[in-house]
Amino acid sequence: MNCLRPHIIFFLMLLSFSVTGQGFNLPEGQKSEKVKFQLINNLIIVPIEVNGTELSFLLDSGVSSPILFNISETDSVQINHVSEITIKGFGDNEPIKALASKGNQFRLKNIVNENQKLFVVMDKSINFSTSLGIPVHGIIGYDIFRDFVVDINYTKKSIRFRDPETYVYRENKSNEVLPLSIRAKKAYLNTGLYLNDGKEVSARLLLDTGSSDALWLFESDSVQVPDKHYDDFLGKGLNGNIYGKRTKVNGLKIGRFMLNDAKAAFPDKDSFRELTNLVNRNGSLGGSVLKRFRVVFDYQRNRIILRKNSNFNRPFKYNLSGLDLQHAGIRYIAESISDGRGVVYADKREFGNVQLLFENQTRLSVAPEIIVSSIRAGSPAHEAGLQEGDVILAVNGKSVHRYKLQDILEMINEKEGKRIKLLIERYNSDLLFTFVLKNMLK
Repeated sequence: MNCLRPHIIFFLMLLSFSVTGQGFNLPEGQKSEKVKFQLINNLIIVPIEVNGTELSFLLDSGVSSPILFNISETDSVQINHVSEITIKGFGDNEPIKALASKGNQFRLKNIVNENQKLFVVMDKSINFSTSLGIPVHGIIGYDIFRDFVVDINYTKKSIRFRDPETYVYRENKSNEVLPLSIRAKKAYLNTGLYLNDGKEVSARLLLDTGSSDALWLFESDSVQVPDKHYDDFLGKGLNGNIYGKRTKVNGLKIGRFMLNDAKAAFPDKDSFRELTNLVNRNGSLGGSVLKRFRVVFDYQRNRIILRKNSNFNRPFKYNLSGLDLQHAGIRYIAESISDGRGVVYADKREFGNVQLLFENQTRLSVAPEIIVSSIRAGSPAHEAGLQEGDVILAVNGKSVHRYKLQDILEMINEKEGKRIKLLIERYNSDLLFTFVLKNMLK
């Protein structure tokens, strides 16, 4: 493994660039390409080579052009034809400086774009990997939705990218074919909402595979915050943290499909004050809803095809503990081979993935350190005394180093009424906290 510090190589070329093709293309004669993806917290992560370096990208139908923002896991990435720009997005901070680049090769298995434009954000604080638990180096959206019929199978975790020239839709009574409106490189869908008074309200929503949430709504005369809600941290955008009101709607109508008690959020206005295209929509529809369907995006024919899958009737999940967790470096784990019980040490020096075996039958290995990144005021965990920065050691007696980050989050939010025991480290002392999970909307 190369031990040199990861870096980006920028080529500032003054010569003209010869383009061999426009957009993403399949090899001649190939009608489709199947790609497996990771589904992390309702988000689709796909492997893409950028100028020969394999990276992980979030497939985000809500983004116009690819953005590269976390290259700490790579040795080098070649980026061509660079100029400086400013990017605006969701978040409570100011717009951020970035680099625009063109003439890059993107490859997704046999799918290739020889002249891809992208943006590079150099701010190290923009890193979604810590909250997702796996390396994520960027996001990609419209460019690939534009060039293919994108058939997403959430249950099998696979995408079929189909050549729109040869794609033939096969009628199926289980399918719902709905019109899409494509504006400014984004897709919008007309839906119905049932709020406080039970009357249906029409809502134009951005289709956003890059949102792990269900519904984000913007408050207006017709779309009001339901009576039952609470203040919450909603997530992280390119321009910082996003806060707002967490709630649910009585119903979400998509064509003939109805989702009851759909999870929803109303982001604070400060989170999108820099965006200017919000007047044409009432919010966005994210992965927590989309994963309940087999989804076919057909931008060239301005339509979306939906079919219910096994996720459709599953209840929406809430943060019942009030805790948000993330990776924060590494720590050593010493385990007795005979009984498997773990003891966590506070030494956090970088150690790679090496495991040492001692004569006293103790195995030393390296595991990600999981910390409390934020905590909701008034939540069960907050009232029990948990604090931001606490290091999670065990959940209900289970050492967390044995589990992925998303598994740990599910453990501490499993179901309402469950008692959770958290062993944490604070200032080199181990403390045990107990609380009962509670749904704040009841």
